[in-house]
Amino acid sequence: MKKFSNILFLIFTTTFILISINCYTDIINRYFNEAVPSINNYSSAIDYKLNFSEATSLKKVNYAKTSDIMVYPGGKPLGIKINTKGALVIALSDIEVDGNKVQSPAAISGIAIGDSITKINNETIKSAEDIATYVNRAKGEQVKITVNRKGEEMNFVVNPVVSKKDENYKIGLWVRDSVAGVGTLTFYHKESGKFGALGHPITDMDTNTIMSVGKGEIVDSNIVSVRKGAKGSPGELRGIFTDSNKTLGIIRLNTPVGVFGEGNDNLICNNYNKPMKVGFKDEVKVGKAQILTTIDGEEPELFDIVIEKLLNQQEPNGKSMIIKVTDPLCIEKTGGIIQGMSGSPIIQNNKIVGAVTHVLVNKPDTGYGIYMDWMINEADVRK
Repeated sequence: MKKFSNILFLIFTTTFILISINCYTDIINRYFNEAVPSINNYSSAIDYKLNFSEATSLKKVNYAKTSDIMVYPGGKPLGIKINTKGALVIALSDIEVDGNKVQSPAAISGIAIGDSITKINNETIKSAEDIATYVNRAKGEQVKITVNRKGEEMNFVVNPVVSKKDENYKIGLWVRDSVAGVGTLTFYHKESGKFGALGHPITDMDTNTIMSVGKGEIVDSNIVSVRKGAKGSPGELRGIFTDSNKTLGIIRLNTPVGVFGEGNDNLICNNYNKPMKVGFKDEVKVGKAQILTTIDGEEPELFDIVIEKLLNQQEPNGKSMIIKVTDPLCIEKTGGIIQGMSGSPIIQNNKIVGAVTHVLVNKPDTGYGIYMDWMINEADVRK
C-alpha cells in the first residue's frame, strides 16, 4: 500500500455466499479478496465499468455534549449491501475493432477513472446494465455522458465503436454499481431510529473512491469462522447473510467516519439490550477498556483492551486512539484485531467512547479506534 503500508482498514470481511446480481452477458461477477486496505466484498463489474467519486464531506458542526446521549451498543455483525448512485468507472480499456486495438472512446472524450456516470443522453443511470442499454440504443451515434467528478457535474461526448468480440457498441470502460459484505454495528439510537457502523467509509477497491449510496440496506449476518491474524498477515471474520429478505435498516450515508442510516429495534442485541451513555472524547482516558464484538455466531462478547494513546483531534478522523487487545481468549481465537471487527464499540467506564477502525498489519493485537462523538454527530443523533 502506498501511504499506509502498515495499516489495514477493517471494512468488510469475506462472505461465503455469493450475493446474486442480475447481469447481462457482458457483465462479470467478481469476488474481491483484498488485503490492504481490506474491503473484501462481492460486487459486479461490467465492460462499461464505471467509478463513483462523490466522496461525502465531513459535516462541520458545533458538537453537542454527546455524553448526554443514550444509545444501544452494537457489536453484532451486519450484512451490508449498497447500490451506488449511477455507476463508478474503475478502468478504461481499448477495444478490438476489425482486428486492431483502438483507444477507449471514453478515455478519448476525457472520462476518467473515479468518475461516476449518472446519465447517458439525459437518461438516468440506475445500474451498470443501463450503460450498455443506452449506448447500444444509440446505434453508433454520439452519446452525451454526464458524470460526477468529485462533486462536480461534467458532460462528455463519446463516439461508440462496434466490438469485434460480440458486435455490440462499446465505449471502453469498466464500471461498478454495487458492493456487499459483512461489517459490525456500532450503535443504535432508539428514539430517532438512527444507527452507525464501521467507523470508516466503504471504498472501491480499485480506485479507493468512497462509494456513493443510491440504495443501501443492512440485514442479519452470522460469523461462521475466523482466520487468525499474524504478523504481516491480517486475519478476518468470515460471515454469511442469514436472511437477506429481512431488512434491519436503510443506509443513507457512507462517509469518512462510517456508514449511517435508519434501522429498527431488531438491531438491539439480545445479551446487551440496555442503552448506554456516549462518552465525549474529552472523557476518554488512557488505560483499560473493552470492545464489544462478535467472533462466533451472531451475539457479541466483551473483550479486554488497553487504550494506549489518545490523539488530539479538532475535526473528525477515523484514527483517534491507539488500542491494544489484551484479552487472552480474543488473542487465542483471532490474534487481536482482524478484518470485520471495524465498528465494534469501545467501552470505558460504562460509556461507549469509540469504535475499532484499523489494525496494524505487523502488530495484529494493535490498531486504531475512532472517537464516538465523531460518529454520533455525523449520524445527527440528538438527545
